[in-house]
Amino acid sequence: MLLSHGGEPSPTGGPVARWSVEQVLALAPDDASRKAGTRLGAAGPWTDTGRDGAGAVWGLCKGSGSTPYRTVVDTTGPAYSCSCPSRKFPCKHALGLLLLRASDDAAFRPGEPADWAAAWIEGRRGRAAGKVGPAPGGDAARGPADAAARNRAERRAERVTGGAQELEQRLADLLRGGLAATDRAGYGLWEETAARMVDAQAPGLAARVRELGAITGSGPGWPVRLLEECGLLHLLDTAWLGRERLPDPLAATVRTRVGLPMSAEGAPVRDHWQVLAQYDTPDGKIVARRIWLYGRESGRTALLLSFGAAGRSPAQALPVGATIDAELTPYPGGGQLRAELGEQFGAMAPAGPPPGITAAAAPAVYGNALREDPWLDAWPVTLRDVIPIPAKDGWQVADAHADSALPIAPAALSRPGLWKLVALSGGGPVTVFGEIGHRGFDPFAAWEPGETEEGGRTAAGSVVQLV
Repeated sequence: MLLSHGGEPSPTGGPVARWSVEQVLALAPDDASRKAGTRLGAAGPWTDTGRDGAGAVWGLCKGSGSTPYRTVVDTTGPAYSCSCPSRKFPCKHALGLLLLRASDDAAFRPGEPADWAAAWIEGRRGRAAGKVGPAPGGDAARGPADAAARNRAERRAERVTGGAQELEQRLADLLRGGLAATDRAGYGLWEETAARMVDAQAPGLAARVRELGAITGSGPGWPVRLLEECGLLHLLDTAWLGRERLPDPLAATVRTRVGLPMSAEGAPVRDHWQVLAQYDTPDGKIVARRIWLYGRESGRTALLLSFGAAGRSPAQALPVGATIDAELTPYPGGGQLRAELGEQFGAMAPAGPPPGITAAAAPAVYGNALREDPWLDAWPVTLRDVIPIPAKDGWQVADAHADSALPIAPAALSRPGLWKLVALSGGGPVTVFGEIGHRGFDPFAAWEPGETEEGGRTAAGSVVQLV
């Protein structure tokens, strides 16, 4: 699907993007909100709807009470405001307003916002314009707080070191007793070890220990897989214990992998960032949202990571297929892609597919990334001119112009997105974004091929989410 626009000028001189129905529904915090917002996506319950030239839309929605709900959305954030009592974000009224905008542009009067909407819009954009500045009190006010933070960090590092040393001893005992014995010990052995790592304030080590427990007895060849993962865990332990001797980027990666909190502290990178994919995954008692971006000028790929309570989607959301002119601040670490979204400039705009590489070149890209971070499970890549085809044990994406192919990862074989990809391709080449790892290629989004003109394919095409 392509972003469309109503032709109104934006502050940057380009069109203001109008989101598609699929992109709006992807912002819903849960299925109930998605269904309720869909019911409000028609003109019936709405009055006094309007839009301005900078990406804001507003309207009054009739509810159960005598006073209609006041709803306003700034699509450049996106950010939402509604007078309803819902604690969901965005609420069903904000979703309904955006769905109405996506399907019926004529329902919105262009012009200046209503007074109640203008106050919120001006306040939000004023705060965004002035959010960068010195902290009150300057460096002197931060001194005691910084010293306390350093002391806490040192105490936690000591606890993590104790946990890593204990884990090393447990791994040695495991190998001394033989891997076959772990099948008889059951999952309790791993859960108890993981709990010890939680006590040591090393959640990254705890998560890897739990993964070891899932490997035991998981099918033919499990001892080999268990030995490989034990080797990676041993490598992480020894890297932490000898972190003072590591290069700074690799030391930062090790701190991240053991679970220490890190903050975005690199130099901000301004670019036109294309939203490639957005998806949620459960992570214990929270929900993790991953948003993949591609810088059109810098050629960099970045990951925005946010979290929400169990059953609730995180607040940060961006429509797949849009491009935002914004600054990203990277996190430290060798090969790390995570970044923090900073100031945005102007409105979102549509974009075609990003440039890609061949299927044959993708494994080398993943291999190079492993040199910077040996614990990487996968690495983002965009594959051009590939065709999904059935294979002996599943599916693969084959190069349309060469004799090479990549297996599709097992995790993707049970998702509906695989069949979307097959239908989109129709036996022809497509552009696909996803992650390549040691289990294969996991597709996240794909672009329709452009119409053929004089024997050649155009670059334009609609994006389809596969997760």
